[in-house]
Amino acid sequence: VRPFQCKLELVVGSPASCMDLELYSTEEELLGRLDCDEALLGSYPVADGCRVHVIDRSGARIGEYEDVSQVEKYEMAESDYENRPESLRSFLRQRRWGRYDTEGTQRRAAEQQQRQAQEAALAAALPLGARCQVQVPGQPCKRATIMYVGTCQTDFKPGYWVGVRYDEPLGKHDGSVGGRRYFECQPKYGAFVKPQSVTPGDFPEEDDGLEDEL
Repeated sequence: VRPFQCKLELVVGSPASCMDLELYSTEEELLGRLDCDEALLGSYPVADGCRVHVIDRSGARIGEYEDVSQVEKYEMAESDYENRPESLRSFLRQRRWGRYDTEGTQRRAAEQQQRQAQEAALAAALPLGARCQVQVPGQPCKRATIMYVGTCQTDFKPGYWVGVRYDEPLGKHDGSVGGRRYFECQPKYGAFVKPQSVTPGDFPEEDDGLEDEL
């Protein structure tokens, strides 16, 4: 039986010394255990169609090596990783990239503050009810009336926004966004744009020519 177990070891992966063998008939009836290492396989009632069942006593679990979540992983202490000269963190620190670019971070923060101050100044110069011209990049000029000026951080990106009522149905809503109303206008006449896209002035409403028709 031992040589037979050694051959089975190549098939099932369990060590021969950790196998218990059971012999079953073609009707799945237990015929006995192959428990004598010195006995020949022919000394057992083995016939065509019989099945040998292998019981693994090695303690290995099914899926033990396929499921990586069961594999213990090495975790390096933060202080050890901080001192490693060949780590990604060290690479970024040496080249002052990413969060280690303190000068760049400060410069970008200053530029952001400057843009916000410029946007606030532009917004302050846009009186409610004034006529204006709106020039959004990539879109044609539109004439409108200023209906709202302020921050809308709950519904939009941070910063100042200008709510306008277009002279024509070229907008996106009726003055409300996300269930919150900012101003009143007809559907498709309202829009929010950035202050730098709005030029106040004496812009009369565009004449669509309907009054000249009978």
